[in-house]
Amino acid sequence: MTVTALGLPRPPVAPLAAPRRSRQLMVGPVPVGGGAPVSVQSMTTTPTADVNATLQQIAGLTAAGCQIVRVAVPSQDDADALPAIARKSRIPVIADIHFQPRYVFAAIDAGCAAVRVNPGNIKQFDDKVGQIARAASQAGVPIRIGVNAGSLDPRLLRKYGRVTPEALVESALWECSLFEEHDFRDIKISVKHNDPVVMVRAYRQLAEQCDYPLHLGVTEAGPAFQGTIKSAVAFGVLLAEGIGDTIRVSLSAPPVEEVKVGTQILESLGLRRRGLEIVSCPSCGRAQVDVYTLAEQVTAALDGFPVPLRVAVMGCVVNGPGEAREADLGVASGNGKGQIFVKGRVVATVPESRIVETLVAHAVQIAEELGVDPEAGAGTGPVVSVG
Repeated sequence: MTVTALGLPRPPVAPLAAPRRSRQLMVGPVPVGGGAPVSVQSMTTTPTADVNATLQQIAGLTAAGCQIVRVAVPSQDDADALPAIARKSRIPVIADIHFQPRYVFAAIDAGCAAVRVNPGNIKQFDDKVGQIARAASQAGVPIRIGVNAGSLDPRLLRKYGRVTPEALVESALWECSLFEEHDFRDIKISVKHNDPVVMVRAYRQLAEQCDYPLHLGVTEAGPAFQGTIKSAVAFGVLLAEGIGDTIRVSLSAPPVEEVKVGTQILESLGLRRRGLEIVSCPSCGRAQVDVYTLAEQVTAALDGFPVPLRVAVMGCVVNGPGEAREADLGVASGNGKGQIFVKGRVVATVPESRIVETLVAHAVQIAEELGVDPEAGAGTGPVVSVG
């Protein structure tokens, strides 16, 4: 691995809290829990039975940075498609099982990396735990026990009167105890709720009561904007406390957007090596350029750039020069022109119309100095650290 320092030295960003101690399991080649990096998951929206469409969507998710993908298995046709999908996917595939326990065995036989079960809506699930535990143990396939607010066991709804953090936790730990009776502990847990406050309280309780790895999610979080806010708030609270081993941002939006949001949350918390980061001002009466458009143009021009860069796009002389100086690349704009900064020093002053192309040219030069092909796209070439 090639590690090259570039620009002004910056101290490494340490996590806000040490990771919670949890047992580790393997979802295919991806370690989960036990101090492993927090992984980003998503779920396909295609009919699983449509193998080609599902694999195409998985490829897009993989390119966006998804590390584990879940596919729905509501029918026999979907179950029949699992072997081809599991074999051809470049990232581990989790089969999502509801209602029919027989599909759990089909997923294990198909070579899926893990199986997610929702005990609240699988008929006679408890009676099948022994068989599932034996099959999963023999195949080395972990089980995610996924409890959702919308499908909580009716017995617990009667006991608590509504979906409370205590009800979610009790449901999950009860099912874990059934697997433990068969000496199966290769388990990951999720207790999802659409209310971030309920969700946070449930995961905090779980973290205190077990050492299983935890998959974080705000279920039915909503459209892109609302769901992003709710997920970022809930994940930020828990991950800052060291709670959470995998995440999925649930949005009413294309699944690639879920991956982008999840990745950005981890980068913002210092839990994943950052990629392109745009530092731009919110604009105000002092701005003498269209900061919104300029920031969008720079972001689009550097999308997928293979070197992780912090780029400052500033619109006035108050904070502009300071922010631009601290970034890897930057521009402090005003009076129809911009001062271009590279590694803390001014290298050019250009007309506003040439700001974007000048920043891109210097980004390309940085990549070439590091021996990275600027056309390689994200995730290729040597691993580099900027600053």
